[in-house]
Amino acid sequence: MKKTSTRLADGRELIYYDLRDDTVRDAVDRRPLERTVTTSEVRRDPLLGDSVAIASHRQGRTYHPPKDECPLCPSQGERLSEIPDSSYDVVVFENRFPSLAGDSGRCEVVCFTSDHNASFADLTQEQARLVLDAWTDRTSELSHLPSVEQVFCFENRGAEIGVTLGHPHGQIYAYPFTTPRTALMLRSLAAHKDATGGENLFDAVLESELAGERVVLEGEHWVAFVPYAAHWPYEVHLYPKRRVPDLLGLDEEARTEFPQVYLELLKRFDRIFGEGEPPTPYIAAWHQAPFGALEDFEGVGRDDFALHLELFTIRRTSGKLKFLAGSESGMNVFINDIRPEAAAQRLREVASS
Repeated sequence: MKKTSTRLADGRELIYYDLRDDTVRDAVDRRPLERTVTTSEVRRDPLLGDSVAIASHRQGRTYHPPKDECPLCPSQGERLSEIPDSSYDVVVFENRFPSLAGDSGRCEVVCFTSDHNASFADLTQEQARLVLDAWTDRTSELSHLPSVEQVFCFENRGAEIGVTLGHPHGQIYAYPFTTPRTALMLRSLAAHKDATGGENLFDAVLESELAGERVVLEGEHWVAFVPYAAHWPYEVHLYPKRRVPDLLGLDEEARTEFPQVYLELLKRFDRIFGEGEPPTPYIAAWHQAPFGALEDFEGVGRDDFALHLELFTIRRTSGKLKFLAGSESGMNVFINDIRPEAAAQRLREVASS
């Protein structure tokens, strides 16, 4: 992997990740852009104890542009985009309309491929590995920013999810706090460790799932399963078998196998609902240990956390979506219409090609 860092016309950082070491990236952003002005701030809810990012400047962000005006495609001739070069393998750049900025963290866009019509599942294993390496590099770099406590790499796919740019891409949020969902995991981790005299909850869950009926895919270094209490109609958790706190902890064997397992999983997701159905909308979310202090979670350290990816769709059956209605949105109590065991069986049955 070759990494080349440059600056866009408004001062934002852009980084090329290339498969070939001899690739030269010297294209200049020729757009007449002014410096990006953001109004991001983080406010803490005194009752719930969680945080909300207020980012009113995002109202003017790019919204469903036509294909020939896609800002994530490479620049061609006088059609100038966010990527100055005429081609790329993987690109990461600071979001022009970030939810978090400055002392409130940082937001980045990850373009998986220059092919506008592709998806992550269409990548070769070599390309998928490059994305993994880019995620890992950005996790490392962002963790050293003084305002950052947790790094979250994720992909939203599909208009049903709320995606406003059709180009295959994901995002990275660098939060100035530990996210509420991670805090819940850490509290459960601490309570289980105390109640069992030191047992790791992630290890216990993984051992139980490996022995059960909800495993979807299993390799030498990774396992994908539908969790016992799945929140979403089709939800799969992907774990490395050797517990590590973040992407930086993966060894070479796990990095090599990841593209095989993950691409197979994504292809199966696209075939859940049968032939002729539109691509399955999904969210793919990496859970990593916070880089900040964990004194609020007594007895738990970063190495107790288990890196994992959660992949889920909001489509519950052909032509029907799972909406977050009163119980889910009002009380955060999910109601799942599909038994996790049935979802796992369906994902085992579907062929990827």
